[in-house]
Amino acid sequence: MGATLRALRALVLLCGFYLLGLVLLAALAALDVASVTWAHGPVAGKIVLVSVVLAIPVVRGMFMLRTPKGDGPVGLAVTEAAEPRLWALVRELAAATGTRAPDTIVLTGDVNAAVSEDPRLLGLRPGPRSLYLGVPLLTGLTEAQLKAVLAHEYGHFTGGDTRLSALVVRGRVQIGRTVGHFHAKADGKEAAERTRQQQAAAKRTAKGKKAKEIDTAGAGVTYRLMAAIYTAYAKLYMRATLSTARAQEYAADLAAARIAGRDATASALREIPVLATAHDFYLESYATLGVTARRLPPHGQFFGGFGRMLTAREAELTRLREKLPTEPASPYDSHPPIADRVLRIEELPADGRGGQDGGPALALLADPARTLAALEDAVLTDEVRQFERAGEWEQLLGCSMAAGLASLDTPLHRALAFYTKDRPSLPALLTVIDDGQLWQLAQRLPLSEQAAAAKGRAFREFVRPVLRDSLQSMVLAEFSARSLLHWEFSWSRPASVRLPGSASDLDGEAGTEAALAAAVDAALADHPDTAPLRALLPPAPQPA
Repeated sequence: MGATLRALRALVLLCGFYLLGLVLLAALAALDVASVTWAHGPVAGKIVLVSVVLAIPVVRGMFMLRTPKGDGPVGLAVTEAAEPRLWALVRELAAATGTRAPDTIVLTGDVNAAVSEDPRLLGLRPGPRSLYLGVPLLTGLTEAQLKAVLAHEYGHFTGGDTRLSALVVRGRVQIGRTVGHFHAKADGKEAAERTRQQQAAAKRTAKGKKAKEIDTAGAGVTYRLMAAIYTAYAKLYMRATLSTARAQEYAADLAAARIAGRDATASALREIPVLATAHDFYLESYATLGVTARRLPPHGQFFGGFGRMLTAREAELTRLREKLPTEPASPYDSHPPIADRVLRIEELPADGRGGQDGGPALALLADPARTLAALEDAVLTDEVRQFERAGEWEQLLGCSMAAGLASLDTPLHRALAFYTKDRPSLPALLTVIDDGQLWQLAQRLPLSEQAAAAKGRAFREFVRPVLRDSLQSMVLAEFSARSLLHWEFSWSRPASVRLPGSASDLDGEAGTEAALAAAVDAALADHPDTAPLRALLPPAPQPA
């Protein structure tokens, strides 16, 4: 089957998505007519009511297939006057690929680049285009690699029978979005029902009554029913258009290699999954480090710190580049495996164009620091923007770790609170240990069936690892509460803590940590001794 016939088949199937909704509505209407004709009284009313409830998600599904206005990634729109070099490159590549340049460029906070269009007549008539360009992508790519990425995106809109080929891509995206909306609606109703039942159970418990078991099986059932029907049809559409979609990805890769060069295209394909993995790690370990303490990095560094981490962890990134994904993300993923795409490009004849030419892509921006700061204001939510800004990354780390230690809630904390009927604290735990009640306390911990059945020494060996981790955390929390801990920030390795009394050299720090580990082990021995641990602790503050 040729490309045009495959695209026409996709168009028919996309129209069938609307037809499915009409058929479902017709079936519900027929059920209503039959109930009114053959049933009487309350029975007919109930059937009509149920059909109306079922019809609501069907109608929603028909409207969901349309892209809402402004339903693109959140970002910072930049004008040609503000970013002349970026716009010049974008227009140059659009002309080279033989397609229209975008009408809008929006910088986003994702490792992604995409071209969207607001089409008419199911995509048969063109509309305004937008280019969404992730600043983390600019941070990690060279200008030559960025050219390959943009040429690939534009490649989706070139070639034979352009309009219908683009329709295949849009149809896959929109159908997936529609099914996702159904599941989101169902999940929202289930969560609301769960919250309602939990509140009711809490009220019954407070009155001394037995709480009912939480059961949300019926919540959102109509949306899940519609999701199941539409998902089955979506799988049919995905299977029918999979070969077309993947062929378009290969064709877009070839277009990128023709315009930006073989080496730049291959290296860009290698780099993007690496940058995606690195950015996820950066967001979790650095950018959102102070969220629990309601702190943000210095202004402009929420996205700006990503480049500093990439530079510091270059050796790790090199290893990631050699481990390309050999399987698609899902059986219906429109993108072939990265390893296969890279192999196809690297098998092309050398064209003499280097893959690292042009310098860093971030330099295309007129003022990167200003743009990174403006992107934060555009992307972060109103609530997050109200967080206090840390002066330095080291300060952000210290505040975050102090807040985390102050809010510790380990299984040992909960068991100690239950056992002593008082606020869990390190002094209270040491008193329990000195009174010889440690192992009775340990029985209050969440235990596996094997641990709960164990006795004597076997039981102690089961629970000792949990006790050790929690006790060390409680000791660090005690030091932190007295402002005696110093956290060392690093872009290349995990943060480390310097304990009170440790020297600046590594031997002194290691010696203090070894002393703490030995003191904790002594406190958790079969015959506990808290004296070494008490000797390491700072003296309690004296009342004025």
